[in-house]
Amino acid sequence: MTAPSRRVLIADDHTVVRAGLRALLEGTPDLHVIAEAGTGEEAVRLALALTPDVVLMDLRFAGTSQGIDGIEAIRRLAGEAPGMPVVMLTSYSGRADVVRALEAGARGYVLKAGPPEDLFRAVRSAAEGGFGLAAEVVGGLVGQVVSPAPELTQRESEVVRLMADGHSNRAIADALYLSEATVKTHLVRIYRKLGVDNRAAAVSEAVRRGLLELT
Repeated sequence: MTAPSRRVLIADDHTVVRAGLRALLEGTPDLHVIAEAGTGEEAVRLALALTPDVVLMDLRFAGTSQGIDGIEAIRRLAGEAPGMPVVMLTSYSGRADVVRALEAGARGYVLKAGPPEDLFRAVRSAAEGGFGLAAEVVGGLVGQVVSPAPELTQRESEVVRLMADGHSNRAIADALYLSEATVKTHLVRIYRKLGVDNRAAAVSEAVRRGLLELT
């Protein structure tokens, strides 16, 4: 059976990098680049106009003192096109950058120096509603935990895992044989324990604290 084609928008300020990414992505049968953007503003404009399945976004654009960076571009897309998957592609693996990206709404974080398989996996996972983090990114998040995390119950851990896979409250309720009201109660408790106020932040914080491992 032929895999569905995922439409990808590449946003990076370097022409050579965009050309390399296009060649990599279009070398696979299920990924198709529909457009390229050289600035954060252009990325937002094209993403809203073309509604790609995934936006592959650079973290830092040259000249961002006059424009927006990848984090701000993700925030704008989250506000204007909720649910549009964005994968951050960058040379920076610091925990602060990763957490900022995920809290802004990114569905993945991949390093430019990493293997192409990480890129393909992240794009496909984001397109399917999940998360895609490079192994070294997950290791960096978990390795920098400096204080004990509040324990999640087994049920709360199941809810977080399903959230990370892109399930809605209704889908989580169906999967766990719960009511939507019960799922919402679990979310309130999860948010309180993790010190967050939204789903993406809950997933990123669970990863950071070693409570959730994304594959």
